[in-house]
Amino acid sequence: MGELFDTVLNTDDHPMSREELAAAMRDCDVLVPTVTDRIDAELIEQAGDRLGLIASFGAGIDHIDLNAARARKIVVTNTPGVFTDDTADLTMGLIIGVPRRMRDGTALVRRGEWTGWAPSTMLGRQLGGKVLGIVGMGRIGQAVAHRARAFGLQIAYHNRHRLPAAVENMFQARYFDSLEGLLGAADIVTLHCPSTPATHQLIDASRIAQMKPGSVLINTARGDLMDYDALMDALESGHLSGAGLDVYPDEPKVDQRLLDHRNTITQPHTGSATVEGRAHAGEKVVTNIMLWSRGERPPDMVLEGLV
Repeated sequence: MGELFDTVLNTDDHPMSREELAAAMRDCDVLVPTVTDRIDAELIEQAGDRLGLIASFGAGIDHIDLNAARARKIVVTNTPGVFTDDTADLTMGLIIGVPRRMRDGTALVRRGEWTGWAPSTMLGRQLGGKVLGIVGMGRIGQAVAHRARAFGLQIAYHNRHRLPAAVENMFQARYFDSLEGLLGAADIVTLHCPSTPATHQLIDASRIAQMKPGSVLINTARGDLMDYDALMDALESGHLSGAGLDVYPDEPKVDQRLLDHRNTITQPHTGSATVEGRAHAGEKVVTNIMLWSRGERPPDMVLEGLV
């Protein structure tokens, strides 16, 4: 972007404050936010008349008030599909790591307390034959299903719309038309749905109570999909045997109880954190800006604005 445009960069990667975002939006033609920058209606209303494109660096768009952008005739683009495999890989790592107690085992060795192999020490759970319940069977959900099949997991899913029979047959997947039905059938539940008013705290105390005793919950999607107090209650009571998390409702803050629990794996929102994925996303951002600046339709437009 520096070669192509008059560009101002956030060179030290710090999370920009609302004041910094507002100042940037008053004096730019294009804003390139990340998924952690909340571009709400107030910021958009305060933006300068020059702002014509919000080219988000990431696939999610729930951090941008699309209605406010539409009212200002601001084009919005994202970078879809770039992080599908990266996020699915990390999800699979958590699906393996929590039942096999990898955090607990690593901590045992690092504390110098491991006394050697023993027949009843550090027993986890097999993956083969277990039911993986996928909530949200879009690109990432299907990529997770593809990986999980190789580990012998049975695939079940809940989605707003049922997938075509050919796709279900490919994954040998069972469809549940109710979330409650899926939660009651799965040994491991993984979340892959967007953050919307309808999905806010989708997994609450009542729905966690419907999960199998000893089951596992994985979330690499959005922090506000779950009630984390209810999750901790279920972990502390033993109703859930563990959890694998990459996202949190108040990032970068993480509930200390999650950090202290022996069978939680807590990643620092690294689902998309690969060199290749971030470079590809950057290339998409540049392409969207270039075509918009020429008056052409950007390939990854989610809101048309004036185009």
